[in-house]
Amino acid sequence: MSKTALIVIDMINTYDHQDAEQLLPSAHKVVPVLSDLLRTARSRDVTVIYVNDNFGEWRSHHGELLQQALAGPHADLVEPVKPDASSLFVLKARHSVFFETPLSYLLRQQDIERLVLCGQVTEQCVLYSALDAHIRHFEVVVPRDAVAHIHSDLADAALRMMERNMGARVCDSGELWD
Repeated sequence: MSKTALIVIDMINTYDHQDAEQLLPSAHKVVPVLSDLLRTARSRDVTVIYVNDNFGEWRSHHGELLQQALAGPHADLVEPVKPDASSLFVLKARHSVFFETPLSYLLRQQDIERLVLCGQVTEQCVLYSALDAHIRHFEVVVPRDAVAHIHSDLADAALRMMERNMGARVCDSGELWD
């Protein structure tokens, strides 16, 4: 198996944004799955990289973002999936985890070939990240039960696009390590 990284997208979140109310029900379903996925990945020594929106806070350090999210009204969505001491962290400003971030360099330094994308939002950041991973020749895997969405119909379409157009493996999280 090629060397794998679990990419956790935008889960360090205060949910203080325009689409939060629509995202929250899906996020609540995803968090327990993602928590299990993180536990399994860490037990298998899979590289875990959080790539998170900086929410326009250009002075933000990932620790500051985490503290803000843990102090907010939706800390229950952050606590079970928060980074541990071995996690890597990349801040992003736009939808894709690759756009003007050092992620490509980091992945190449770690000899990563396979990316497991999880987090939020399926039809936005996950989709754009999958496309950017594909054009960079990474193998892409998306566990459908570990990605949260705002619009279920768009999320379903995004997953189909990732699978059909980008050759991504879309599966359930329980099938990841088979």
